[in-house]
Amino acid sequence: MAKLTAALGGGAGISGNPIHVTISEPKGSVAIRLVRFLVLTALGGFFILVILSVLLENSGLLKPVPRQAEFEPLQQKTVKFNDVHGVDEVKDELRDVVAFLKDPTVFATLGGKLPKGILLTGPPGTGKTMLARAIAGEAGVPFFFASGSEFEEMFVGVGAKRVRDLFATARKRQPAIIFIDELDAVGGKRSHRDQHYMKQTLNQLLVEMDGFLQTEGVIVIAATNFPESLDHALTRPGRFDRVIAVPLPDVRGRVQLLQHFMKDVVTSTAADPSVLARGTPGFSGAELQNMVNQAAIQASKEGFNEVTLQHFEWAKDRIILGTERKSQYIDEKNKLMTAYHEGGHALVALYTEGAMPLHKVTCVPRGHALGVTSQLPENDRYSVTQKEYQAMIDVCMGGRVAEELIYGADGTTSGASSDLQKATQTASAMVKNWGFSEKIGPVFYNDRDDVISSATREKIDGEIRNLLQSGQDRVTKLLAEKKEELHLLARALVEHETLDVEEVKKVIKGEPIRNIEEKMVEEGLPAAMSS
Repeated sequence: MAKLTAALGGGAGISGNPIHVTISEPKGSVAIRLVRFLVLTALGGFFILVILSVLLENSGLLKPVPRQAEFEPLQQKTVKFNDVHGVDEVKDELRDVVAFLKDPTVFATLGGKLPKGILLTGPPGTGKTMLARAIAGEAGVPFFFASGSEFEEMFVGVGAKRVRDLFATARKRQPAIIFIDELDAVGGKRSHRDQHYMKQTLNQLLVEMDGFLQTEGVIVIAATNFPESLDHALTRPGRFDRVIAVPLPDVRGRVQLLQHFMKDVVTSTAADPSVLARGTPGFSGAELQNMVNQAAIQASKEGFNEVTLQHFEWAKDRIILGTERKSQYIDEKNKLMTAYHEGGHALVALYTEGAMPLHKVTCVPRGHALGVTSQLPENDRYSVTQKEYQAMIDVCMGGRVAEELIYGADGTTSGASSDLQKATQTASAMVKNWGFSEKIGPVFYNDRDDVISSATREKIDGEIRNLLQSGQDRVTKLLAEKKEELHLLARALVEHETLDVEEVKKVIKGEPIRNIEEKMVEEGLPAAMSS
């Protein structure tokens, strides 16, 4: 201030004689201003970009070129009903859809109207998508494909807009077929707890299907593995009028499927599809195709000129039992213990009335298991009795009981974990779902039902424990009587590693089976390797 006073007194501070002032800022002020500027700029830019992206996405002004063809008809190889096998009854149900698409006036003569929507339900791999393609191929109409998960995006309203675009495009190309795969991804049950934007896509789908004129030549076909999870408004008459179950193929269907798939590979005349079909109950069409393909690959690797029955059996075992892990080293003690465990399963399956027939037993590690006992039904199973479920529990208990019988209670291993899990699940379903308990009675209890009282839960747990304990007692008595046969079977498993049911029957009778040298020759390996 003294310097300022002196300068003013000396005539400074006027025009022509200014006072020069230097402002000294505190340290760090420049950095603070820079950080504030960057933060405000980033926040402002983020909000501007979000608003612009939402506007542009919904307006369609800057859509990339491929999105314009998003709902164009698929141009693929034409599929006909002759290419679809194992579902003859379903094909018969769908033939009237083909007739309608070819000539919509056929059903209008007596006032009949074709269903607007057809829902195909069933396990994975049974051919639901192939059936929809076959309808389009037979009728010669455009086929529009969409997956349920394709409609949803991170932006609100995009799913509903895509539904509108799909149906609008199909109307322009009618007669046409819209096929929505995995419908449960977009058509799940609504709840009052759901946010409003989560319902928009489903609501738009409901409106589009209900807005169809009955005479429109657009058929909506959808497929799902979980029909019980769909919203009731979607499956009501007027939207999906017809629900068609596409089940797993029966033995006749499996023969048709195997004959169809085996046309594409060089197959030995000795490989009878009917024999393979009887040995693959419960296989879907996709699994049968996979089996044929794996058999062909294995035959090529082994240098064969054709795929033999042995290769198909190898592929079937690989699917049912898992991949062999022969490179994994297991010492003789653990190998013998595994042989006793699997031998217990095999003997219980062999001697228990109502048990599924034994197919093969091995002490070679396959998949995640140290050994596997495989069972296959003689015929297709459509319903299961209480005795058969009890036998299922007994077979599960066979491995643990065999270990306890040979090594004592302290010698049991953790290898029975998956067996106990399967047995417990079976016993739980018997008590809670199938009414196989006298104390609980013929009542169905849902696992997610919160209205079950604590006293009832205790009763249910007690009945489940009783079923498991009764099964263990029956198996203990059986294996104690067959202890000598268990020893014979375990020693044979250690030597041969894998035995089929006929070999198991010979072993427990004390009859000789092929020695290891014969087995190596049978598999195309030099006998000297057996040493």
